[in-house]
Amino acid sequence: MTATRLCLVRHGETAWNAERRIQGQLDVPLSAAGHAQARAAANALSQESNSNSFCAIYSSDLARALHTAEAAAHLLGLPIRRLAGLRERHYGVLQTLTYAEFERRHPGAHARFLAREEDFALPGGSESLRRFADRVNACSDEIVAAHPGGQVLVVTHGGVLDILHRRASGRPLSAPRDFDIP
Repeated sequence: MTATRLCLVRHGETAWNAERRIQGQLDVPLSAAGHAQARAAANALSQESNSNSFCAIYSSDLARALHTAEAAAHLLGLPIRRLAGLRERHYGVLQTLTYAEFERRHPGAHARFLAREEDFALPGGSESLRRFADRVNACSDEIVAAHPGGQVLVVTHGGVLDILHRRASGRPLSAPRDFDIP
């Protein structure tokens, strides 16, 4: 049995990324820098020696990921399959705040967030870390099952990449992040 290869790409930059503002599931568009990053990623993917072997492109349905995926889809000649399961984590009332505002306005929640408490859901209808991971893992399982032995491009968000890295490396959800997501 041949393994399915997932090529994971984070969406391009938004103005909110530059401000360190929490986007979560709010539909924030790419900045000019983000559009340039999307084009650069698409060019790199199209020049990769095995780029012709991509069998599918999946993207979060949020604009910042979708617009990043569009650049690659154009060069690779593949349609984009949108999946809400690839969305960033829902951060409840913290969405729109900078991380500094989050720490100042909600110090208790901030401490629990930093501690990576798996079952703690932030105020305002957010997902716990465990529920988020369950959603992301189920979505990735769905993609792999649909393309056994294939190579799939997945355009998504930093939080999703964190969950998938932990799954691949066997690191628990509660462990501190040991890699950067630029």
